[in-house]
Amino acid sequence: MKKLGKLAFMLVMAIVLVLSGCSGGQQGGGSAADGGSGGDGKKTIHIFQFKVEIAEALNRLKEEYEASHPGIKLDIQTVGGGSDYGAALKAKFAAGEQPDIFNVGGYRELDTWFEYLEDLSDQAWVDDVVDVAREPMTKDGKLYGQPMNLEGYGFIYNKDLFAKAGITEIPKTLTELEAAAQKLQAAGITPFSNGYQEWWVFGNHLLNVAFANQDDPAAFVASLNDGSQQFAGNPIFEEWFNLFDLTLEYGNENPLTTDYNTQVTAFATGQAAMMQQGNWTQVQIDGINPDLNLGILPMPINDDPVRNDHLFVGVANNWVVNKNSEVKDEAKEFLNWLVTSEEGKRYITKEFKFIPAMKSIEATPEEMGDLGAEVVSYSQANKLMNWNFSNYPEGAAQEFGSSMQAYAAGKLDKAQLLEEFQNTWNNLKAK
Repeated sequence: MKKLGKLAFMLVMAIVLVLSGCSGGQQGGGSAADGGSGGDGKKTIHIFQFKVEIAEALNRLKEEYEASHPGIKLDIQTVGGGSDYGAALKAKFAAGEQPDIFNVGGYRELDTWFEYLEDLSDQAWVDDVVDVAREPMTKDGKLYGQPMNLEGYGFIYNKDLFAKAGITEIPKTLTELEAAAQKLQAAGITPFSNGYQEWWVFGNHLLNVAFANQDDPAAFVASLNDGSQQFAGNPIFEEWFNLFDLTLEYGNENPLTTDYNTQVTAFATGQAAMMQQGNWTQVQIDGINPDLNLGILPMPINDDPVRNDHLFVGVANNWVVNKNSEVKDEAKEFLNWLVTSEEGKRYITKEFKFIPAMKSIEATPEEMGDLGAEVVSYSQANKLMNWNFSNYPEGAAQEFGSSMQAYAAGKLDKAQLLEEFQNTWNNLKAK
């Protein structure tokens, strides 16, 4: 891995202290510090993960796993949502508290963390991985991560509020989306719940709409790296501003102080008809109002009904094993159990409400919920666009998010925002 930056070291003490408030399990250092064994003779697997949505379910899984594996204890810590998992993970390593299992997003992150990753190519589940989920964590023909799941995002919408506003057809173009927003507003319904306090809602997901709509996203990324193209003057980015501005015009008050939980809660309680999120929010929404009638809309940037009728689908993240762990065999056994045992499969489908990344794991629409079923429907119709934020230069997504927040606050105009994007890319890309 590249040497940890000065910022990571500055954040170490603050983040490590915060972790105790974010933990889904008991506290403890990594296996490098304690040899992986507790005072009771049991081996401890330290798991550091980012999905806050499944933290409670992971606690239930922990109890079941420990009951069926009496020699093992799971220490599960969760940092995500409004917190920067990547910075927190670097802080753990810098503090000498390396987890045994952690999350890596793939592509650029695979290179970043490569020196710590165990080759998992010989594991029994590898041939079961769906094809689209292999690429992000494959290097030189070897697989270094177990894909967590598949996820898709767009504008989640409340079908009943749409019906109340007289919206009878799904908007698939920018003009149709604005017309729907106007109808909602006229009916006294806030169209969008915007959680724009979160850098990743901006820097990862909203910005990816412009990348994914390029004719060849990978070629566009390469052109930014070699300097043959720039953000300014790119016609897709010019159109992308139309969508960005529309969400601001028809969104909730104070979007820049609205965090992820507040955004989801406002939507789940019927305070807004749409929100930019994905099927991972199903668990939280169900915890607030399991009776909502939900769907996912495309995120159109122009009036092409064919090109815009897509969702953005990719691998949410990957479970990896620290090759320096003293309990790496036990860690690999846990990951194998997760995707092959009936108990593990039940958690993936029914408790986490994941779209499985394994061919042999089947999930019904009832198990996945409305949102997962909608993503599967778009997948089966081959109406997908990809995720590109794992190919950004390291640290760029956070800076992109900050620049987009400045635009939303009226501190930057369009030309200045594109210039900020360009400067960030040029400063952070591999030399």
